[in-house]
Amino acid sequence: MARLNRLEDRLGYQFQQQNLLTQAVTHRSFSEANNERLEFLGDSILNYLIAAALYSRFDQAAEGELSRLRARLVKQATLAEVAREIDLGDYLSMGSGELKSGGFERDSILSDAVEAIIGAIYLDGGIESASDCVYSLFASRLDNLSETDLEKDAKTRLQEHLQGIGESVPEYELLKMKGKSPNQVFEVECRAAPLKSAIRASGSSRRRAEQTAAKLALQQLVDEGQES
Repeated sequence: MARLNRLEDRLGYQFQQQNLLTQAVTHRSFSEANNERLEFLGDSILNYLIAAALYSRFDQAAEGELSRLRARLVKQATLAEVAREIDLGDYLSMGSGELKSGGFERDSILSDAVEAIIGAIYLDGGIESASDCVYSLFASRLDNLSETDLEKDAKTRLQEHLQGIGESVPEYELLKMKGKSPNQVFEVECRAAPLKSAIRASGSSRRRAEQTAAKLALQQLVDEGQES
């Protein structure tokens, strides 16, 4: 129980019903009394709370713009990052098979557990407590958003343009990685039918390199008069 008390400290919330927290950190490989139902509940609550925060912060944004921002904040990779920030993997109960395969570090398991904890807090303390926890966990991400984040990213714009002219979606290939974390450099190549040649770009992560390649591809299409 002391182990979960440390998790409560990281969450900034003390459970009245400790069994809810125990269930929230229990993977289905460990017990039938697992976190799947709490995950279902927490997913809906998280989407609602993030949507409310974005609606309040960006009062001129259109529905599609708000939806893109919400999707970015509640996607699996982001939730896994949140989980790692509070060392959630250290508190999960999993079967031996999942433990041996490194389940405590898997994005899907970590993100599910974050949602389950949000659901558990809601059942234990109500929507106000769940709100306090969510906004604490996502504070830096929400605070760092600006009007420019409402714009579609380059990969999305390139894909939508190509589909709009009847072409296949672009393909991205990782060519090589150089250096060691946290100073790695990723080099990728972007290919699409209307491009005269493949576009190469590099970045500190694969995602950033792909975004840069997409931006360069769009610029090439603009220069050739093929971009609307």
